[in-house]
Amino acid sequence: MKKYIIYLAAALALVSCDKLLNQYPHNAVSSDNLTEEDAELLMIGAYNIAQYKPTFNGWAMFDIIGGDIIRPGATSTNTPALVVQGAIAPDNSMVSGPWNGYYAGLYQINNFINSVEKIPDSARKTEMLGVGHFFRGLYYYNLVARWRSVPIVTGPITEDVGQESEADCWKFVEDEFKLAVQMAPDFSNKNYVSKDAAKALLARTYLATGKKTEAAALAEELITCGRFALADFSDIFRGKYNREEIFTFANLLEEGSYNIGSYYYTKESPVGGSYTFCPTQEAMDMFQHIDKRRTVSVDIQGSNNVVNKYCQGDAGHDPIYITRLAEMYLISAECKGLALGIDRLNELRRFRGLPDVAPATEAAFQDAVLNERRLELFGEGFRWFDLVRTGKYEQVVGVDTKYTVFPIPSRELTLNKLLNQNPLWVATPEGE
Repeated sequence: MKKYIIYLAAALALVSCDKLLNQYPHNAVSSDNLTEEDAELLMIGAYNIAQYKPTFNGWAMFDIIGGDIIRPGATSTNTPALVVQGAIAPDNSMVSGPWNGYYAGLYQINNFINSVEKIPDSARKTEMLGVGHFFRGLYYYNLVARWRSVPIVTGPITEDVGQESEADCWKFVEDEFKLAVQMAPDFSNKNYVSKDAAKALLARTYLATGKKTEAAALAEELITCGRFALADFSDIFRGKYNREEIFTFANLLEEGSYNIGSYYYTKESPVGGSYTFCPTQEAMDMFQHIDKRRTVSVDIQGSNNVVNKYCQGDAGHDPIYITRLAEMYLISAECKGLALGIDRLNELRRFRGLPDVAPATEAAFQDAVLNERRLELFGEGFRWFDLVRTGKYEQVVGVDTKYTVFPIPSRELTLNKLLNQNPLWVATPEGE
């Protein structure tokens, strides 16, 4: 693993109307002389780097390799299987870029946590630590979901670090979100880390690790707490006020260096775009005309199919949606099973304009939930892992089992002699 030397980059306000976040973070602060004000400014840097360091590939990779997204035009990448085979490889920047970004972010967030721990105790100190543990949990969730077994780093290192087991890595993610639930601030705004955001990602973690009872309980807590409510897609994805978003990165133009919408929109659109990726025709057709999500999720620009959730194109930056209440409905339904979960599934479907479903078996119910996740969360970074964790990826996308896990980037294996390649990739020639 790389030995990163990261200083905090100056970042503008996460939410422009907030006085505190209109200040610039320090570029570097001595952890021995840190004040609470210093810590506040460092925290702004933590928000900033958490948005842009994973890169577009970090946020969109699960969609790109999930079977519903292809590259337009080129015959070498115009099927889902070909996209996957071209994207997931030890030497591909689509694999190495997010790895580097996550560990660069972890360098900063570890420094933030370790520095804040040294300032005098206060309620605000506790809240800042909660934010730190939330981001560390989010980084490691993304690492473990992709690579399964990764190094766990919680402080400065100068030596090589080996991987922990997949079980220990998931336990670490769970523990970080539990700390965030205890310590983070109460919910105030969708663009700020909160206890509720931590509960949502802890529920997601429980789902990933098969702890269905715990996942359903947390999901239900958020559904019934009264702070959140399902909202129209046009409100969520067109910047209108809504109560569905639990945590969303603002991704303001002055904060980051990439624009999600540009990758999906065409140059012929009113706002322009590079049109690097597009939905498959199957993805276009999966939305019924009565589905209220359809026109916000996908569209046709000229003769081109486009992902429509990110509508800024080249003209601006779209938010990065981390978790919203609809995901909690789907987690609750999946984890409760047919007998107890069908009501939550149909409640969500009715809100989106669809009729109830009535699967006859548990297997059919789980397929119905998975399909609803495909529709509801299209383009938001879920599909690949949903198929992998349910054991359906190879069959649905038509690829080899090795693509159910990411290879460790080749350069990292060279730099860190304690790293071992994921077993499914050991016999694979690099670059293939």
